[in-house]
Amino acid sequence: MPLPRYKQVNLDVTPYYHCTSRCVRQSYLCGIDASTGKNYDHRRQWIVDRLHKLTTNFAIDLCAYAVMHNHTHVVLHIAKARAEHWSMDEVLLRWNSFYKCPSLVHRYLDDESRDSLSEVELQKVSELSEIYRYRLYSVSWFMRLLNEFIARKANKEDECTGYFWERRFKSQAILSDNALAATMAYTDLNPIRANIAKTPEQSNFTSIQYRINAMKVNKVPARLMPFTDQVRPSEISLPFKLNDYLVLVDETGRIMRPDKRGAIPQKMKPILERLKLSGKSWMTLSSKLEQKFSGPIGSPDRITVFASACSYGRKPNIANARRYLQ
Repeated sequence: MPLPRYKQVNLDVTPYYHCTSRCVRQSYLCGIDASTGKNYDHRRQWIVDRLHKLTTNFAIDLCAYAVMHNHTHVVLHIAKARAEHWSMDEVLLRWNSFYKCPSLVHRYLDDESRDSLSEVELQKVSELSEIYRYRLYSVSWFMRLLNEFIARKANKEDECTGYFWERRFKSQAILSDNALAATMAYTDLNPIRANIAKTPEQSNFTSIQYRINAMKVNKVPARLMPFTDQVRPSEISLPFKLNDYLVLVDETGRIMRPDKRGAIPQKMKPILERLKLSGKSWMTLSSKLEQKFSGPIGSPDRITVFASACSYGRKPNIANARRYLQ
């Protein structure tokens, strides 16, 4: 039985989450359907564009993503503190870009009619803004606004109704830096593992390709969470350097190719040592992460803390945490 969402997301323990969504009946989201010959590849851009719009308005940063034939991967960072610093007006305007707010809210946002609102009406607007503020840093609402939009658009194109996605997206808490690196690499290498791309820069509709294209013109991707060497020390960033991560993904991808299996190259050791991962553990996590961890991903200590915070009856994935992320 699936766990309730409050047992999968706890921002007091970690702000990082890996979410996956799969199409019902293994239907094609994008690519060419071998049975019908129909090309759905244009739907990839729908998802990328929607992700960019969501991260622009939500207090949620996009760390990594990959759009596959019948499923998507996203790695998210929840910036709750950012949402808490937004003014009431900003919260209402952000939420109104997705859903039409009640007429009372529109009256409040209109400078000419705002002064005519009573104290009771102003209090109601304030209460609505707090509801919307919570939604703007909620993983569930982020995924809902992503999947609902794509489902409606795809069903309209296919001239059909009914479910497009499985009812629940899968969410995994990421509890440590090494787990974050493994999950991001696992996501970025999905097209290579599926043999639909040969290199990270050829992996269309992935965050790794987006980062590489931006790097070529000396820019920081506007819609992705930056690495530690791309921002000032006081700003929030991923706990790695861009070049280290690119080398990590590229070398891992080479090893995972059937014609190039072997040991991790010498130049890979520094980052793996910093993340306390052996070459064997890294290869297992970056190729079989979802097989080894069905729930939270992290060290045994972090999983223990997360299990306690979320009132688990047991410690999920603790054996594999000891095996791969000790």
